[in-house]
Amino acid sequence: MEKLAYSDGDTALTGLVARPAGAPRAAVVVFPTIMNATPSVIAKAQDLAANGYLALVADFYGKTPASMDQSGEFAMEIRGTPQSYRQRLRAALKTLASLPEAAGLPIGAIGFCMGGQAALELARDGAPLSVAASFHGLLNTDQPAEPGAISARILVCHGDADPMVPREQVMRFWEEMDAARADWHFHSYAGVKHGFTNSGPTTNPATAYDASADRQSWAAMYALFDEVLG
Repeated sequence: MEKLAYSDGDTALTGLVARPAGAPRAAVVVFPTIMNATPSVIAKAQDLAANGYLALVADFYGKTPASMDQSGEFAMEIRGTPQSYRQRLRAALKTLASLPEAAGLPIGAIGFCMGGQAALELARDGAPLSVAASFHGLLNTDQPAEPGAISARILVCHGDADPMVPREQVMRFWEEMDAARADWHFHSYAGVKHGFTNSGPTTNPATAYDASADRQSWAAMYALFDEVLG
């Protein structure tokens, strides 16, 4: 992974770039979890590169949280308003698009947990994305998409037993996507909790790795990219 400095206003940020061996098929900004770039998220970016994609792991904060509590504090700082949050996300998207290898390529955004919400927020904001994919992401928003605003193909991979995203939030999301006239796909995995792509140890009872859901959701993302890219 190559470090890449960028910024959002006065906030210095550091992305991590994974490059494919040959010419990339598409460019993908990878939004991490609330803990920022973790080994699990970095491994996903490396997998993207191994499969022919140029990937940039975004930096939410410009600093590394020491604990889950501190990550929550950092997240509150950037999610003060939808506008400030989306500005931080667009900084990563702009940085990816400015890479020489990304010139003329379709661009996607994916994310995990808070990062899943981030990918959806960019799509809601009308960012020029071909694909926006959320893995065990938060589905709520303070600024729902306007009709016709979303150009991206949407993929949401969700654990049905995720206590952080109850069914009421799921239904509101479906209704929002319909009202926005989005092209959306929703995969729900029975009995699966939050954080199902993260195989690392966890003490949070809301989270649990699920190899089947991880494999199926990742395959669904590649299938969607294949369809979009032809």
